[in-house]
Amino acid sequence: MPPKKRGPLQTVQRDTDVIKRKVDALVQQAAQPDGSDCTEIFERCKELKRAVEEITKTLKKLSKADEPAPVGNYDQCKRDEEKRLLNLHERLQSLALQLQPQDEIAGPSSSQREQKSDEENSDEKDESSEEEDSEEEEVHDDDDDDADSDDEDTDISQTATGQETVSYVALSAFTGEEEGDLGIQKGEVLKVLSKNKDGWWLAQNSNGQKGLVPKTFLKKDSGRENEDEEESEEEQESDIKSSKTSNWNTVRKAVTEIDATDVLSAMGAIPPGFRPSNLSRHLEEGTSYRASHFIQPKLSQSQLSFQDLHMDPDTGKVHGRPSRVSLTLTLWSCRMIPSPGVGLQVLSRHVRLCAFNGTQVLSNIHTVRATYNFKSQKTWSFSPRMTGMLPCLLDGECFLRCDSESPDLGILFELGVTYIRNSTGERGDLSCGWAFLKLFDESGAPITLRTQELTIHGGTPFERDTDMDTTSTKRGYPTGVFQQMLLSRKMPKLVVKLKSVNSRSRVLLNLLPDTIVGSLSTVHLLATYRQILADALLLDRVTMCNADLICSSVLASFPDVVDQPDLMDAFRKSWTESESNLRRSDKRDINVLKQMFVSVYMASVFPLLYSAEMPTPCWADEEVESQRARIIYSPSQKISVETMLSSQCSHQAFDITQVTYDLISRAQH
Repeated sequence: MPPKKRGPLQTVQRDTDVIKRKVDALVQQAAQPDGSDCTEIFERCKELKRAVEEITKTLKKLSKADEPAPVGNYDQCKRDEEKRLLNLHERLQSLALQLQPQDEIAGPSSSQREQKSDEENSDEKDESSEEEDSEEEEVHDDDDDDADSDDEDTDISQTATGQETVSYVALSAFTGEEEGDLGIQKGEVLKVLSKNKDGWWLAQNSNGQKGLVPKTFLKKDSGRENEDEEESEEEQESDIKSSKTSNWNTVRKAVTEIDATDVLSAMGAIPPGFRPSNLSRHLEEGTSYRASHFIQPKLSQSQLSFQDLHMDPDTGKVHGRPSRVSLTLTLWSCRMIPSPGVGLQVLSRHVRLCAFNGTQVLSNIHTVRATYNFKSQKTWSFSPRMTGMLPCLLDGECFLRCDSESPDLGILFELGVTYIRNSTGERGDLSCGWAFLKLFDESGAPITLRTQELTIHGGTPFERDTDMDTTSTKRGYPTGVFQQMLLSRKMPKLVVKLKSVNSRSRVLLNLLPDTIVGSLSTVHLLATYRQILADALLLDRVTMCNADLICSSVLASFPDVVDQPDLMDAFRKSWTESESNLRRSDKRDINVLKQMFVSVYMASVFPLLYSAEMPTPCWADEEVESQRARIIYSPSQKISVETMLSSQCSHQAFDITQVTYDLISRAQH
């Protein structure tokens, strides 16, 4: 029986296996202190590098149609081979630089540099014709050491081009996990020998040890930079000063900032248009963009009264304040959203939204987590049908209030993913695209509240429109109506349904601050909290000029609960159970509701908030979320006086801030 014919991809896999065995043997030989000829090992290293480059070129030209028989998961296999070859090339490059003679490291001669520039020009012509490609391969066979640095996947640093090396300082410690990595300590000064476009740089420490280090762990040493670098630092300092006038100047700077996404882009792990998540960065900066900050009362310009918290003298309730924008919206679905590639594990798919005027975030940032079908990962959905109470983190029913008078006022939606890199364990947040819904037309009239199908743009709101679908830019935009309809179906879209507020919800929303975004399922709790807050600040204080600490566990701790969706769900559940036992007249009595708010909160949520067994919230950490859910909903965790005083129930060390409300530090200025 004749042997089965190998396909092109299988042939490449076999050749890669052969090269890998040779590389392993060469690295082992170079590591043995037996006086092996370094020149011979260096020449073999260059030969293997050329072989890897040739196999890589061959692999990139392959397509699924070249296979004689169907191959399951062809694209995945091809990407795996590209990653293997890239890893082999990095190992060989690291070994070559370690074995390279010192006179060659110092820099090539002028004739060699001219020869290298000629080779680079011939490489550019290589892409236009296969005949020139064959001629270029002959040149590579005859060239000397400089041909090794002419690789499309690497960018040799100043050391390899004969210029002065630049010193870098380690921003944090890094422990090498794979062969060839260099362990570093925070503050250690390193010399960078070469820079790879995948983000892993070859560095040398003060002891002469060499290895690969992620570039995100390094920063140029300010004491050894040249004048040009000092000028760039001055420009960066001026950017930092100007960021005080605009919250989004940091976003503009992030467009050109070198970070981990450069590594992922070079690996092909993220599609075009993906960027670091701007809204996630704002959430990590502190509480300025969290709901716990915006639920607080806002001081007037004189700082002697409140701007958005007033009492109605006739009813004794919080005086409702209509806002310029007060609406509800439903996140319906997202479609044709690209997925990250190989090497990244997605921990969360979500949409973050906020009020936005084109230059500045005006409200808190609200997050809704999306669900998806594993068979159709490009389609996201919200508000899944489930038994029991829907968690507010998954609830696509949202509300938005904003009193900004900007003519460009609208809603900014950022589609994002939280990922973990399999090779390093590094976590991060990426923006898969953004959409902006302007709420007023050119004449200043509000837009019609209806279902909106928004196009997702790549990049950031400050970049030029970045197309998420690369096929459309390569082929050109079609002119036919039918072709445009087909193209529109392939474009990333976000479907949002805008709705007017019903009378009951309008009454509750008018009790909230003038600017805030959140889940519609929590409105009644937020409104009741504002009523309790108004009683403490407007009725119970001796004078309006008194700013003493207020003894109230509810006022002091509830804002922290607002930022923890699982605790808000526990509060909603306990509230619903208690409310079901009330009479119809009591459900409309604000005094009864305030008393029930305090009793339910102190019995169900407050002990959980300061329980020593409750782990600290960690976004998109499945283990932490599961552990917190077990504690919150466990029958044995039902709170009572007996359980709180039991020796088996442990709590955090008492802090005075747990039971005192500080008006000076909490109010919005």
